[in-house]
Amino acid sequence: MQKLILQQNTTSQTTKTLRLTFNIPDIDELLPAFKEGDFAVLYGSQNVTFLLSQLCVRAHLPTKQGGLDSKAVFIDAANSSSLHSITQVAEHQQFEPQKILEQIQHFRAYTAYRLHSLLIETLEQIIETSDAKLVAISDIMCPFLTENVDPQEARMAYNQIMNYLSNFAKKHNIIIVATNLPHENNTRNKALQEITTTKIGVLLRLTKTPYTSEIELEKHPTYMLGIMDFNPETKKLTDF
Repeated sequence: MQKLILQQNTTSQTTKTLRLTFNIPDIDELLPAFKEGDFAVLYGSQNVTFLLSQLCVRAHLPTKQGGLDSKAVFIDAANSSSLHSITQVAEHQQFEPQKILEQIQHFRAYTAYRLHSLLIETLEQIIETSDAKLVAISDIMCPFLTENVDPQEARMAYNQIMNYLSNFAKKHNIIIVATNLPHENNTRNKALQEITTTKIGVLLRLTKTPYTSEIELEKHPTYMLGIMDFNPETKKLTDF
C-alpha cells in the first residue's frame, strides 16, 4: 500500500493554466483574464487597437504578473494598426520599447488572400518556431470587406478562418485575440460580424457614448456576461 501511494504522488502533476490580463480595473472586473485555448474578438470603437497593444506588451511579463512569459505574434490585417501603438503602451508602462518590440514577431497581410494564406498555411510553423503564446490580429475582418473580393467568397473564406483559429487556439494551448474596427457603412460588415459572433468563444465590445464608453462582455464560456462604464478620456488605456 505504501508503495502504491508513493507511486501516485511521484506521477501526479499539477498543470498551471496560462492567463493573460489587461491590468485595467474596469475591464478586469468583467474579464479577469484570457486563458490558453481562448479565441477572442474585441470590437466597437477605435480604442480596441490600444487594448490589443496592451496585451502584446503584457505577454512578455512573468505569469505571476498576469503575463505569459512569452513572445507574441502580431498580424496587421489592414494597415489599421502599426507598432507605434505598442511602442506608446510600452513607454507609458516604463518598459524599454525596443526590448518589447524584440519580443514581437510582426507580419502584414493587407489582402484577403494574404491573410488567409498566412493564417491557414503559415501560422502553425510560426508558433512552433517562436513558441509564442499570444497571437494578436489587428482588424481581421477588414480584408474581406473590399469590393475586390467576391461577397460569397469573402464569407466562405472568413468563416473558414474563424473555424480554423478557434480550433488552432485549443490545439496549441495559446491565446488568440483579434480586433474588428468600425466598418458600419460597409454592406458586408453585418454578415461577417454574425459569423464572428457564432464562431468565437470570447466577445468583448467597446462602445463610445456621448459622455463615456462602455465595455460589454457579450460572450464567454465561463465568466458572467455584463457591462461596465469605461472612460478612455479620463483613464487613458496606455496609462495602465
